[in-house]
Amino acid sequence: MLTNLFDGIASGMVLFILASGLAVTLGLMNFVNLAHGAFAMAGGYAAVHLSTKLGVPFLASLPLAFIISALLGAVLERTLYVHLYARSHLEQVLFSIGLVFMAVAIADFVAGSGQQYAAVPDYLRGRFDFYGVGIGRYRLFVIGVCGAIMLVLQLILARSRFGAQLRAAVDDARTARGLGLPVGRIFTLTFAVGSGLAGLGGALGAEILTLTPTFPLKYMVSFLIVVTVGGTTSMIGPFLAALLLGIADVAGNYYVPVVGAFITYALMLVVLMIRPEGLFARPR
Repeated sequence: MLTNLFDGIASGMVLFILASGLAVTLGLMNFVNLAHGAFAMAGGYAAVHLSTKLGVPFLASLPLAFIISALLGAVLERTLYVHLYARSHLEQVLFSIGLVFMAVAIADFVAGSGQQYAAVPDYLRGRFDFYGVGIGRYRLFVIGVCGAIMLVLQLILARSRFGAQLRAAVDDARTARGLGLPVGRIFTLTFAVGSGLAGLGGALGAEILTLTPTFPLKYMVSFLIVVTVGGTTSMIGPFLAALLLGIADVAGNYYVPVVGAFITYALMLVVLMIRPEGLFARPR
């Protein structure tokens, strides 16, 4: 039971990193980007290619996956997304879902439809016993990395000057420009970091999740559930929601596999009925 709990925490950590960028763009920038999973898939494929084809050490491929996804996000934000900030959420959804299908087709054409695996080093493979609890080395590594990222994100958004500038730019872009804030640059940097975090999550999740061309479609609902259940007023909400959903998913698939996936959706429906703003968000 404790082993399943540990595996659920690791899955929740990966889910948080994958969804954290969406929490930023949706919660702070008020932009519905359903193509967020495409950046995660790009980071995952980048890490796989770097570690298996080019011989780059796995640990070095992780920051490279972040950089590649962030650069891709910055380019698309300046060329495509910037024109949709003032549009309705419906138009944002239709546009981003179109990008998802394009990304799926490109990934299938370039890399094939098979599942991809990163070259994880031997010292991160296998399990060890800790007072009778089987702990996977790679999952322990994922928990440590994702926990550190959560703390850094929360500090940046809540305590830093950049976090204050971002909130000001979102609340009233015209006034923020009048005060001299580079709103366009702030949005580009925020979108790039969110895309980079998605790419890092895709790289970390290559050994835990199923990395195939349909990745953006398969986990799109999971990202939305994390943001819905956790709320978007801070990083703590999505973090706790991701842990809750990761544990529920692993426990459900292990103990009641027939209705394992239903537990996650039922939990989301209950939260939406009780607290529409999110389980861990401040009530409006």
